[in-house]
Amino acid sequence: MSVKGTLVVIGGPTASGKTHVAVSLGKHFSTEVISADSRQFYRAMRIGTARPGEEELLGVPHHFLGHLELEQTWSAGEFARAAEPVLQRILERTGIALLVGGSGLYIDALLKGLDPLPAGDTRIRHQLQERFQKEGLHPLLEQLQELDEATWERIDRSNPHRVIRALEVCLSSGRPYSEQRTAPQDRTDVRIVRIAMEWSRKELYERIDQRVDRMIDDGLVDEARSLLPFREFNALRTVGYRELFGHFDGDLTREQAISAIKQHSRNYAKRQVTWTRRESTWNHLHPTDQKNMLQLIGAVDRGSHLDADQ
Repeated sequence: MSVKGTLVVIGGPTASGKTHVAVSLGKHFSTEVISADSRQFYRAMRIGTARPGEEELLGVPHHFLGHLELEQTWSAGEFARAAEPVLQRILERTGIALLVGGSGLYIDALLKGLDPLPAGDTRIRHQLQERFQKEGLHPLLEQLQELDEATWERIDRSNPHRVIRALEVCLSSGRPYSEQRTAPQDRTDVRIVRIAMEWSRKELYERIDQRVDRMIDDGLVDEARSLLPFREFNALRTVGYRELFGHFDGDLTREQAISAIKQHSRNYAKRQVTWTRRESTWNHLHPTDQKNMLQLIGAVDRGSHLDADQ
């Protein structure tokens, strides 16, 4: 199979500067960006997801930012099927495309395809959903840890849909979800270059705390309050909104909610770092290391330097 072009994947944890790097590379190569951040797919969720505004995108076209309504769900497979023709159009025009995001399942869906899994058991799924509604996510996570610690370690533990799906597979098949996952290989029709944003833990956590403070200053509390009637949608069962809903319920003070957002964001970032560390194909670079980025992509002779301002 002939190679049609280069797909540069910009990954890494939340608040690590992925968008800035993607925009800089997009301008440098006069190309476009495919977003694989599932939290940023939703139109109504702006501040709580740190979705970049037009001024931050600097005219670089981005696909799949803010295109879904809250009641819509979009699986990794649906994302990959929608992103594939976009990717092909970009490669045909420029020979290079950018894929950016922190949602590993969505990135892998486009790069590798999805694992075939056993057919679901509707009865078990409904039982798990009822437990979630009555007891919350914590008991389900405890059960998943007991049945399949490998999946518990890597899964997005703030995402009820994924936790319930993994438990459903464990319970319906009698085997751990992780044992039923294959190791799909990268697609071979494009050259793939993976670049993960690299920060020290201290620096990253400081950036996360600062981002949360900015989101609060930008109006996150008011945004969350306006979305309170829709809190049962999966899209809003995420870090930032979940803690503020607890504040509105009287379970947390405003200060406790903000502190919890920072802590849960750091926990999420740690899992994202673990995900990029699991494969040797990721190149870990600081966002300002423009020289090595261009060398990896194989285009240092294109002339201009990237914008290194962070």
